[in-house]
Amino acid sequence: MRIRPTDIIEYMYCPRFIYFMKVLKIPQYENRRFKVEKGKEIHKKRKRENPNYLWKKIGAVDREQNVWLFSKKYYLSGIIDEIVTLEDDSLAPLDFKFTKFKGYNYRTHRKQMLCYCLLIDENYDKDVKKGYIYYIRDGYTQKKINYSQSKKEKIIQVVNNILNIIKEEKLPKKTTYEKRCRDCTYKNICS
Repeated sequence: MRIRPTDIIEYMYCPRFIYFMKVLKIPQYENRRFKVEKGKEIHKKRKRENPNYLWKKIGAVDREQNVWLFSKKYYLSGIIDEIVTLEDDSLAPLDFKFTKFKGYNYRTHRKQMLCYCLLIDENYDKDVKKGYIYYIRDGYTQKKINYSQSKKEKIIQVVNNILNIIKEEKLPKKTTYEKRCRDCTYKNICS
């Protein structure tokens, strides 16, 4: 069993997504979405171009691209766009988003970044203090996300909630935001 950062995002949107996807095995067909496809193209392009580029603005001295990590402890896995080693020998994940920065970091982007910090934290023997999100539709706007013990504990709690839904196979309460139900993939089967 594996929990991905996208599962955490889906859970935050509505806990029932986890039940439909992981228990009943009903897919969302998200690969049909334009932004998802465009994001995949951009990731492939970044991998080909400038493979030795270092992010000097943040103090990067080394980097790895498209790193798949798995947490045996939390059943969490993900592919991190880049992991950079910083001048202070700490590590930081970088994630590229095919969207514009609108003056704030999206909650979903922050949670995904914190998942990546947790994965690096467990798999490497180095400090992880922060991660960076690059909003690439408006010229690589860079935003820092700090990683702390309290944020780590919150992510672990969400992972545990997801694991409980899967293990118990019980339909959880749906979101309290009725607006989310209108455009939901599962609206026709969700009571």
